[in-house]
Amino acid sequence: MEVEFGTKNIEAGSLVIVTEALAFGRAILSEAGDDSSRSAHLAMWKDFVKKILDASAKCKRTLHLIYMLSMGEDDQDLKVPKMNLFRPDALMNLIFKHSLAESEEQMIFVDTTNDGSIDRHGNPARKQCIGGWKSGILLLVNQGLATLAFFGVGVNLVLFVRRVMQQGNASAANTVSKWTGTVYLFSLVGAFLSDSYWGRYKTCTIFQFIFVLGLVMLSLSSWFVLITPAGCGDGEHKCKPVSGPGVGIFYLSIYLIALGNGGYQPSIATFGADQFDETDATERRSKVAFFSYFYLALNLGSLFSNTLLVYFEDSGGWLIGFWTATGSAVAALFLFWLGRPRYRHFRPSGNPLRRVAQVFVATARKLNVVVPGDDTQLYELEGRESAITGSRKILHSAEFGFLDKAATITSGDKFSENHRTDPWRLCTVTQVEEVKCVLKMLPIWLCTIIYSVVFTQMASLFVEQGATMNTIIANFHIPPASMSAFDILSVAAFIALYQRVLNPLTKKLSGNHKGLNELHRMGIGLIIGMLAMVAAAVVEHERLKRVRVAGESSSFLSILWQIPQYALIGASEVFMYVGQLEFFNGQAPDGIKSIGSSLCMASISLGNYVSSLLVSVVMGITTRGSSTGWIPENLNSGHLDRFFFLLAGLSAVDFIFYVLCAKWYKYIDLDSGDDRNPDAAEIITKV
Repeated sequence: MEVEFGTKNIEAGSLVIVTEALAFGRAILSEAGDDSSRSAHLAMWKDFVKKILDASAKCKRTLHLIYMLSMGEDDQDLKVPKMNLFRPDALMNLIFKHSLAESEEQMIFVDTTNDGSIDRHGNPARKQCIGGWKSGILLLVNQGLATLAFFGVGVNLVLFVRRVMQQGNASAANTVSKWTGTVYLFSLVGAFLSDSYWGRYKTCTIFQFIFVLGLVMLSLSSWFVLITPAGCGDGEHKCKPVSGPGVGIFYLSIYLIALGNGGYQPSIATFGADQFDETDATERRSKVAFFSYFYLALNLGSLFSNTLLVYFEDSGGWLIGFWTATGSAVAALFLFWLGRPRYRHFRPSGNPLRRVAQVFVATARKLNVVVPGDDTQLYELEGRESAITGSRKILHSAEFGFLDKAATITSGDKFSENHRTDPWRLCTVTQVEEVKCVLKMLPIWLCTIIYSVVFTQMASLFVEQGATMNTIIANFHIPPASMSAFDILSVAAFIALYQRVLNPLTKKLSGNHKGLNELHRMGIGLIIGMLAMVAAAVVEHERLKRVRVAGESSSFLSILWQIPQYALIGASEVFMYVGQLEFFNGQAPDGIKSIGSSLCMASISLGNYVSSLLVSVVMGITTRGSSTGWIPENLNSGHLDRFFFLLAGLSAVDFIFYVLCAKWYKYIDLDSGDDRNPDAAEIITKV
């Protein structure tokens, strides 16, 4: 289809129509002389734009929408609504930059994102057509179903290994610990491939397929090979010893599950955030809310696994649990694939390890070079284009100033015709700042590991503590592991409380549009986590007072006394882990967004390892002589309360270091390439 005006024949469906329209509009208005001439030219211009708008209505899938703004009354001829302008946007710099007083009355906007996101065909993403909450909600459902599938296997895996695979307590615990740690380590693999080569969509698709494959293998092998005779593994009926090939299939299947889920998790979190343009005030607020709902979806998915599936599996219904998990994973993959036309994408930025190495090598080569006092003299590409594919420019920061040597231009640096140079000798400011961002985030990340140690107690010592309490409530047995449901309910409640009450209140009191920023919330999470350990210690102290008979393994204190410590852990997660997701995703440069999200999972992984190490050290110290130690086989002979108080003390020390790191931290400063005000009201609406 073509739009014709005089000698102008423009193919609709490409950006040529936009640029030609702008040039033609500027030309006819600048040629206008007196009022009558200007009115005639303006009529010509409106007629031309009307034809463009008519063409765009027939090319909605390919042509970027064009808008004309009227500062007066609505223009009925063009059918364009009246809009208010607060300050010039980046696109205004391309439109009507002339001296005519009436020029501000006619402006054209292209309704595309300003963060560099694209559609699946590689065109700039259109806000009204792709991304936003329609895609975000689909990804939230996908996350909930995938989490249900993962915990459908993981929550009771230790029992399966003990009852079906017939491993001892210590061996089974070791098997599951290694498997859990591997899940989180694989998150780094998925994040690296996502940022470097595959992109978020392809990475999520491939790893979800691996996840489904692992679940299918586990379900089939359990059906035909592992669970024999049928109905065994319920704690009463023993299974037959598993053959060597059966053991091999079992380990292959669970590690495929670990690879699939681990590689998928950081990419799906970042991919969901990609659906919102952070340069847009409204979408930036939606992006912040998305992380809260993402963590809520994760917890709601695990709630089903930790209650209903746990009951079936604990009763020997392993096949029901595994096939339910498989079906959930298949549904998650199908829904993810269904939304493919509506997703926003970012191009992968290449190997970040190579870019980091280039900065350090270039710095080492220029150890004796003096960095100029004016940061504008450091090397950077001209215009809005960054040297890193798919990444916006990052403005210079003062921290880690010695790395600026890598961006200092010397007489030995050679430039090509397009002003490029050897990155192993001279790096752009953006590339140097990417390395600085990682170095600045590391101290904050290290301070989150102690919290992860606190968090891991919910799946280990909390359960062991609950097993030694009175679990019978109104003639109903409460499985100790199911107490984690109170953690999940607490997460859901506090997310709603934060979004509806705390966040609006802090915005009003502080006068800051964000209310509590990510660092504030993570600090609050540390404090609440410390209080959870104090609550657990108090409960343990009271439990020991109510041991029925010395030497017995149980106490008549009700397991419901654990509710406060689980609820506090849930509240702390809302502030700490949601804050972490926002912080590491927001502060990571565009080229390593998924790696930034994977730092949250890596913190949990290290928390597991540090917790195991801490328990070993404590037991090594407290079992000297004839003492049974703080955490013996029979908890009634130990002092688990002292271990919880120890964790509370470590959390207090960690909080002090965290405050120092948070005060030192400087947020990333991205080059928007324009004078836009991110807090201005939206000026683009759908025609």
